[in-house]
Amino acid sequence: MDRAQLADFLHTRREALQPEDVGLPRGPRRRTRGLRREEAAVLCGMSTDYYARLEQRRGPQPSEPMLAAIARGLRLSLDERDHLFRLAGHNTPSRALRADHVSPGMLRILDRLADTPAQVITALGETLLQTRLSVALIGDETRFTGQARSFVHRWFTDPAARLAYHEDDHSGLSRRFVADLRAVYSRLGGDARAGALVEGLLAESPEFRRLWQAHEIGVRCGEVKRIVHPELGLLELQCQVLYDADQAQSLLVYTATPGSESHEKLQLLAVVGDRPPGT
Repeated sequence: MDRAQLADFLHTRREALQPEDVGLPRGPRRRTRGLRREEAAVLCGMSTDYYARLEQRRGPQPSEPMLAAIARGLRLSLDERDHLFRLAGHNTPSRALRADHVSPGMLRILDRLADTPAQVITALGETLLQTRLSVALIGDETRFTGQARSFVHRWFTDPAARLAYHEDDHSGLSRRFVADLRAVYSRLGGDARAGALVEGLLAESPEFRRLWQAHEIGVRCGEVKRIVHPELGLLELQCQVLYDADQAQSLLVYTATPGSESHEKLQLLAVVGDRPPGT
């Protein structure tokens, strides 16, 4: 670990970020170049003291998950992320399509969607980031570990995963999830995680096994997603998708037709708060 170089790198990357780059107000009395340390710490999901010690060349060696959080918080490019890992004494993460790194451009878009349900997912259906209103709408999908990180895995192994979706849509969604996973599996070839996900589902879910054997590709379920909220009831939403080909990640943005009942319910998400797990 090169503490001096790591400290200098963090300092320069923090100063290069402006408050408006990450959705923060500048304020009339700001004198700091770029972000303040406490602002950077919040973006990186750590205490101000921990972050400050890293910049002061006296912090402990950050773990790989902590470095990944710093890379996201400081909006680092892939090259910058790899440099960060090397400075901290770790091997650089794989750049395979399964990587959890979110591009700075995708993060900038997400920062501007604070009043909208939105999330970033991987090709395997793993949610990396969510806006607060996304958590209020469908629950915290970043809290899972192992194969359960994949929504497809949860859909076929955990009945609670289906509670947020209208029961009449379950059959069509199952077909679509399997078809999408098959396309990803074919594209990634021998990817270990994709293979493990498929093998696990084949062993655990008779429904998945039957649909996998049908070998469907390109299944679509219509433009409207019907979300069932425990307090607001049924919401009929459109889901716009922005695809990042370099990272094989997608940004999902949920909207409703202005003036509709579902649009009014979306406005209430900020009031009802986070959706409890398993509802």
